[in-house]
Amino acid sequence: MSVNEELLGHLEAVLTIAQDAGRRILDVYDGPDFDVTAKGDGSPLTAADQAAHELILERLGALQPEMPVLSEESVDIDHAVRATWSRFWLVDPLDGTKEFIKRNGEFTVNIALIDQGRPVLGVVYVPVTGVAYLALSGQGAWKQHDGRREPIRVRGYSGGKATVVASRSHSGPEVDRFLARLKAREGDYETASMGSSLKLCLVAEGAADVYPRLGLTSEWDTAAAHCVVEAAGGSVIDQDGASLRYNKADILNPWFLTTGNPRYDWRAFLDPRQPGVA
Repeated sequence: MSVNEELLGHLEAVLTIAQDAGRRILDVYDGPDFDVTAKGDGSPLTAADQAAHELILERLGALQPEMPVLSEESVDIDHAVRATWSRFWLVDPLDGTKEFIKRNGEFTVNIALIDQGRPVLGVVYVPVTGVAYLALSGQGAWKQHDGRREPIRVRGYSGGKATVVASRSHSGPEVDRFLARLKAREGDYETASMGSSLKLCLVAEGAADVYPRLGLTSEWDTAAAHCVVEAAGGSVIDQDGASLRYNKADILNPWFLTTGNPRYDWRAFLDPRQPGVA
């Protein structure tokens, strides 16, 4: 079996795992009021996070018993151990817990396969709508709904009125300055708001041109959707223009830009006073 055939088989299996995890999440979401507790970093945690985490770990373990898994809800794994992993699964069982608590439906199950620091397979599944975004590095990206799967592609922005993705739960003065610089050069823009990793997927499917994430995220928040964006022709880059890398000593991502046209100079709208801006 070729590497491509192996990954294609994994893609279908991972989609099924994500869908089954989504059903576990909906059991909690559609039920009576659920408890919300706080993790050590202050972020919220629900029974849905844990139920999805347990299902995904069990099923990925059955799919590839020798493959390590790093999940948001795992116990801390020292980087000295992780550094020995050339390939591993990177999972966010419920991305957008704040959206889950608000009951707005904009939360996802994220599963990515990381190979040498790059996401080579990605599945982003939306339990409430049944929409899935899927990707294999170098082979393409797709959106699936109601059993229909269609290829997706970023759109080629080269100037004029842009569509900028804004976070439902996170923004800030850095994004405001980015937008002010964009308006000064290109004129009026429009915004599209969305929760969780769906913000990156809007760029991947050509519904938006750029998503400036000028705040901290973790690797499991972005890996699956990063794969979808790149396979659809876009990029997810840090403030120096380099593609995000995974399995770093620090699990936090730097600030980044998700772009539909990697050749357009979106970095020109970053505030040069921001840390890490060249």
